[in-house]
Amino acid sequence: MEPSHSASHPLAIHDLTVAYHRKPVIWDIDLDIPEGKLVGVIGPNGAGKSTLIKACMDLIPRASGEISIYGKPYKKQRSLVGYVPQRESVDWDFPVSAQDVVAMGLYRKVGWFKPVRKKHLDKAREMLSHVGIEHLAERQISQLSGGQQQRVFLARALAQEAKFYMMDEPFAAVDAATERAIVSLLRELKNQGKTCMVVHHDLATVTKYFDWVVLLNMRIVDAGPTELVFTEENLRKTYGGKLSLLDEAAQAMRHGKSHK
Repeated sequence: MEPSHSASHPLAIHDLTVAYHRKPVIWDIDLDIPEGKLVGVIGPNGAGKSTLIKACMDLIPRASGEISIYGKPYKKQRSLVGYVPQRESVDWDFPVSAQDVVAMGLYRKVGWFKPVRKKHLDKAREMLSHVGIEHLAERQISQLSGGQQQRVFLARALAQEAKFYMMDEPFAAVDAATERAIVSLLRELKNQGKTCMVVHHDLATVTKYFDWVVLLNMRIVDAGPTELVFTEENLRKTYGGKLSLLDEAAQAMRHGKSHK
């Protein structure tokens, strides 16, 4: 069935291929993300999960394909998109405070080359409070723990007041309290009718966190509602011979079903 790519989809991708040094990283990607879902992007290391997110935001060139955000190119819809990058990709030694980072998410309201006003700083503090770290507003980001740094970028994404959020491994190397805070935030965004697409690596928590999944290994293996797509058969197609991961996920799926 051909994707419809209507303006009602937060993200619509048709025939996407991305290559590094002429070697395809992801190819022939066709995908429509439905609105109001928590979407997990799942696949092994090197499967192209981060590449997919970056291509959607025009952060890397694509060899072919079309990508639209609510029916239009990303450059026309930037104000609708919130982004949480991989923590490893950020220069944490850059001399700014947590509050400064969150205020950067308000640049569309502030305006380019205009001073940040008190109301903008107040908004930044409000977002930091929302993720539980308002008391760290003046702290340099290099002095924060990994979990605290991740919360700062979640607060920045919240400040953008987007409709569609893309998050690249927000759960990676964070403490349990931060993981709970992220899950709570994702559910809150969903309750507001917003859509979140999250690159995720922990198979054991997929059924707890996401109601829609994309299984990716350079190509789309399957995509759809979690209960239909996140199966042992599809996981074996996605991960190949990495059976320890699959056994862990299978146990999680069986455990989840036994408690429904």
